[in-house]
Amino acid sequence: MTEPAVIVAAGRSPMGKGKPGGALSDIHAVDLLAQVLTGLINHCAIDPGDVDDVLMGCVSQVGEQSGTPGRQAWLAAGYPQHVPSTTIERKCGSGQQALDFAIQGVMAGAYEVAIAGGIESMSRMPMGSNRMGMDPQGPTVRHRFPDLTSQGVAAELVAQKWNISREQLDEYAARSHDRAGTTADAGGFDQEIIPILSPQGLITHDESIRRGTTAEKLAGLQPAFATDDNRLSWTEIEWKVTAGNSSQITDGAAALLVMSERRARKYGLRPRARIIASTVVGDDPVLMLTGPIPATHRVLKKAGLTIDQMDAIEVNEAFASVPLAWLAEFPVDDNKLNPVGGAVALGHPLGASGARITTSLLHHLEATGGRYGLQTMCEAGGMANAMIIERLY
Repeated sequence: MTEPAVIVAAGRSPMGKGKPGGALSDIHAVDLLAQVLTGLINHCAIDPGDVDDVLMGCVSQVGEQSGTPGRQAWLAAGYPQHVPSTTIERKCGSGQQALDFAIQGVMAGAYEVAIAGGIESMSRMPMGSNRMGMDPQGPTVRHRFPDLTSQGVAAELVAQKWNISREQLDEYAARSHDRAGTTADAGGFDQEIIPILSPQGLITHDESIRRGTTAEKLAGLQPAFATDDNRLSWTEIEWKVTAGNSSQITDGAAALLVMSERRARKYGLRPRARIIASTVVGDDPVLMLTGPIPATHRVLKKAGLTIDQMDAIEVNEAFASVPLAWLAEFPVDDNKLNPVGGAVALGHPLGASGARITTSLLHHLEATGGRYGLQTMCEAGGMANAMIIERLY
């Protein structure tokens, strides 16, 4: 018999700039995640020995993040050694896939209590460091798809296909910072952020938000990916994707506590959300970033719901062209889309972003009284995850 799975807690670290000198750059990735796990457990006051598994998304599984970081963080937090952990890698959707697997485990009866989330310390483990200078596709894949390119160029191709202008990209990016700054200044992130103790002191707020960002200021930035790929077939691209209208390289961690409704009642914990449906899809590996569109169609069909029933929608802002292309296919009220800002302002700590988005989505639904929330993430290789949650109180 299927056991209903519920989310009873969700928290995240502040977002730190993913470079030397960033707010979280002096903290080992394991210790950063350990503090998030501690904050999550303390919030619910559960026995950590009751956790069946710790599932963590992480993309760059090298160096400090190579030793099953969820396991090391659990031990660093001082928790019982009999609790295991595993690492999930589905590129930018790794943290969301970890949550999917935790939910599926509870529903199948394999788990009663699981922790799912993600970690990425991009200042210490730079993006791409896990490739070790090698080609991750290989000649056979490249023969089948000769136009494979970088994510930055793919973002340009998406903007070109949907006729998204440079002005639209910059306006969207400025909106992301404005919404995130407004939310932060009103205390809207306070309940979801787990303060992190660093060698420089206690970090309590996102470092990445740039208040006062305007489209006019962003217009002065040069395209970032025009030299990534100079093949002749793409010489007519009007290059417009910049560092300012792309997600920020960031350090961060997030985690959610998932359990069966039965176990939540036993603990006396009130379920905060249930998962209505989730899905994962593959899409064009050249455009690469378009997967959220078919993923949204599929998850809505599985849930038996319509896009108009969603009270808030998170489409990960890997690049501004991604949510704008999605919006062209699903013309919802703009106020519903990434209502507290997204990765352009809050950053994109790769393995953690899926769990960070769920955390922010849940807290936003609670703050506004919304019932249904949808989140979807594009992923390298032309994949995407999507999920619909229902707020329970």
